[in-house]
Amino acid sequence: MIMFKGIAASKGIGIGRVLIVKEQDLTYEARTVIDTHAEAERFSAAVAKFTADTEKKAENIEKSVGQKEAEIIRGHILMIQDPFMMGEIEKKIKDGDCAEKALDEICSMFSAMFMSTGDELTMQRATDIEDIRKGLLSILLGREEADISSCPCGTVIAVGDLTPSMTAGINKENIAAIITETGGYTSHSAILARALEIPAVLSVDGILSKLSGGQEIIVDGSKGVVIDNPSEEQKAEYSAKREKYLADKEALRAFIGRKTETADGAVVELCCNIGKPSDVHNVTESDGEGIGLFRTEFLFMDSASLPSEEEQFEAYSKVAKAMNGKPVIIRTLDIGGDKDVPYLGLESEDNPFLGYRAVRYCLSRPDVYKPQLRALLRAAVYGDIRIMVPLVTTVEEMRQVKTLVEEVKAELESEGIEYKKDVKIGAMAETAAAGVIPDLLAQECDFFSIGTNDLTGYTMCVDRGNSKVAYLYSAYNPAVLRMIKNIITEGKKAGIPVGMCGEAAADPLLIPMLIAFGLDEYSVSPTSVLAARRTISQWGVEEAKALADKVMALRTEKEVREMLEANAKN
Repeated sequence: MIMFKGIAASKGIGIGRVLIVKEQDLTYEARTVIDTHAEAERFSAAVAKFTADTEKKAENIEKSVGQKEAEIIRGHILMIQDPFMMGEIEKKIKDGDCAEKALDEICSMFSAMFMSTGDELTMQRATDIEDIRKGLLSILLGREEADISSCPCGTVIAVGDLTPSMTAGINKENIAAIITETGGYTSHSAILARALEIPAVLSVDGILSKLSGGQEIIVDGSKGVVIDNPSEEQKAEYSAKREKYLADKEALRAFIGRKTETADGAVVELCCNIGKPSDVHNVTESDGEGIGLFRTEFLFMDSASLPSEEEQFEAYSKVAKAMNGKPVIIRTLDIGGDKDVPYLGLESEDNPFLGYRAVRYCLSRPDVYKPQLRALLRAAVYGDIRIMVPLVTTVEEMRQVKTLVEEVKAELESEGIEYKKDVKIGAMAETAAAGVIPDLLAQECDFFSIGTNDLTGYTMCVDRGNSKVAYLYSAYNPAVLRMIKNIITEGKKAGIPVGMCGEAAADPLLIPMLIAFGLDEYSVSPTSVLAARRTISQWGVEEAKALADKVMALRTEKEVREMLEANAKN
C-alpha cells in the first residue's frame, strides 16, 4: 500500500480499477506555407469541425448534468471565435506559417497572458486555451481524441490533465473517481467533476508513472488522498466512509430554504461569488441569499475593445433582476499589468501586484472608470446593487471614488437618465493597509468586504504561485487572523456591515472564528452554500467566542490549525 497526496477537487470516495489515459501525440513539423489562402481554408474547416464537435459535447453535458455546466464547454466555442484571437492566427498564416504553428504560438501567447495573472479564475482560462489548442491540433493532424465514454463500471481515470472536453465524454455511472497530475480546485475540469459528483484528486505529482492499468485503488476526493493497492481493511474502512459521505450529503438538503443563523439564533447573510452574468443561475440554484462578489474584469478581458456603458449596463442589470431584490455587490474593474488587455494600454511591470492596478488604474483613467460607474448606477434601479472598490490602501482613494460617483450622478441627472441616487459604496479590505486603518476607512465606506485571498498574500508577503513560500500562505497565520478581526471590529464600531468574499468564508475551521469576530455576511462559491450554512448553525456565538479567545492567544499557524481541527464539528 502506498498513499499519495493531491488537491481535493471533488468530494466523495471512489474505489475501482485504474485506467491510464495517455497523452495524445500532437507533434508536428513546422513548415512555410506558399498557398496561404488554402492554409487559411484548412484552418477554417478545422475550426468548423471543432465547433460542431464541441457543441455535441455541450449537449451531452446539458443532458447529463445541466445547462450551466454545458456553458463551460460552449465557452470554448466563444473563445476560438474571438475576433482578436482568430485575427492573430489568421495573420500568422498569411505571413506563411502553417496552421499548426500559427495556432500553437497564438494559444501559447494567450495561455502565458492568463497564467501570469496569479488569479486562480483567470489562470483557469489558460487551461481552456490549452484544451482548445489540443482539440484543434488533433483535427489538423488527423489524430483521434482519447475516448473515455465506454469505460467499464468502477473505472478510476488517471490522466495527466483532465480537460473539460474530455470530461464531457464521461459516463458518470461508470467512473468511480478521477486522478490527475495537474489542475486545481477552480479548474473547469474540477467544476465539471463536482457537477458530475465524481470524486477527484488533482495535481498528484508523477502519479502516472507510479500506477499500473487495472490495479485496484482508493480515491478520497474529500481529503485529496490516493491509496494504491489497498488492503481489505482499508477497502472496508473507505466503503464505510463513502456511505457516511453520501448520508451527510443527503443531510445537507435539510438546509435548503433555511435562514442562515447560528445555534443561538444570530442571523447572518450567506451569499455567493460570481465571475460573469451567466453565473447568477448558480446562485439561485444553490440557495444563495445574494451576491457578495461579482468580478467585472471578465467583461473587459472577454472583449476585443472597451465594453461600452450599454454593454455593462445590460450585464449588471441582468444580474440585479435575476436576484430579485437580494444584495448584489459588484467590484469595479480589478485589473493591472499582469493582465494583457491590449486596448487598456497597461504596461508590463516588474511587480504588477504592487503596482498600477485596480482602483489606482481606474482613478487615473476616468474614460474607463466613468462608463462603468454610470452603468452601475443605472443598473441599480433594477435591484440592490452595491459598488465595491478593490485594493484600497488610503482614505484619499475612497474619497476620490465617491467624488467621481457624484460627478457621474450629476451627468446622468442633467441627461435625464434614470439612476439610483443612494447606491452604497464600500471597500474591499484586502491589503495590509486596509487591515491597519479600518477605523479611518470605515468613515468613508458604507460597508467592508474582506478579500482573504489577497489579504493573506499581502499580509504575509507571499506570492501564492511560488511553491517555495507557499507554506506561509494560510489564513490561519496569527497575523492574518488579527487583520481580519481588526477589520470586523472597526467596521462594527463604525456601524457598517462587514462581509467576507475570500475562500476563508467557507472554511469550516475558520467559520467559528468569523462568528466570534462578528462577521455579518459570508460570500462563498455556490457549491459551498449548504455546507457553510450547516457549519454556521452548529456554533453559538458565546461558544465561538470562547474558542476564539484561546486561538488568538496562540503564536504559530500550526498551533492555530491544530486547535481549530481539534474543535471542529462534524
